[in-house]
Amino acid sequence: MTDPERSTELLWGARSRLSLERIVRAAVELADAEGLAAVSMRRVAESLGFTTMSLYRHVPGKGELVDLMRDEVIGEQDAADPDPDQGWRAELESWARGMLALYRRHPWLLESTGARHVPGPNALAGFERALATVVRTGLAPAQVVAAVTLVGGFVESAARQVAAAEQAERRTGVSEEDWWGQRDSLFQHLDRYPTLSRIYLAGGYNEPLDLFEFGLERVLDGIETLVRYEIRDENRCLVCGRAVEGATRGRPRAYCSPACRQRAYRTRQS
Repeated sequence: MTDPERSTELLWGARSRLSLERIVRAAVELADAEGLAAVSMRRVAESLGFTTMSLYRHVPGKGELVDLMRDEVIGEQDAADPDPDQGWRAELESWARGMLALYRRHPWLLESTGARHVPGPNALAGFERALATVVRTGLAPAQVVAAVTLVGGFVESAARQVAAAEQAERRTGVSEEDWWGQRDSLFQHLDRYPTLSRIYLAGGYNEPLDLFEFGLERVLDGIETLVRYEIRDENRCLVCGRAVEGATRGRPRAYCSPACRQRAYRTRQS
């Protein structure tokens, strides 16, 4: 029996008008608007004005579609080669901030993360950029991979906290600050917990630190400390990773130039 829908598509050029790229972009727009749970082959087909079967000719199912969606939006990140003049720490920090911005634009990415996702070309390009940044420190290969994974894991965790707070605010119309400000009945019980009470009364919650900024700096501090103690005998600059001429006397030099020394000083001060 002839499939009339199939005949219509062929006769009117549906195959030429429907492409994998259009399907993926439509799915991304749907996930951005309603979350990953709203994405189905049927909903995506409806948004494009095609039958569900039309989509199956391009992608086997939702699982593969989500993989394509992930790589599509990850491609929004700047995957340019690291700038050697910027220094590994500043470059890695830039990569981390880009990831956080990506999660905030597409919160559904957090729903699709897992240990076993086949990476696409855009995902590997971003990973390559981070690896190429950290490898300039002179750390051992396994340490380079671990450092990049550590930073990526921290960003994902921070993004989950940000997404949860923003979702609660959208759902209730009450900001995080206002919600906690209305918890007077809870604060009356703080005297049972002397340390918490003392910190609260001392103003520890009056001007909270940005947890992403604080955490990222501490993670990068840890990697920088590792670099400092792991590769001193390799005479590499702690800032840019370039080779440092060996000192004729005294302890090994930590920086290749006064500019890198100043950059490290400014980073510590900030």
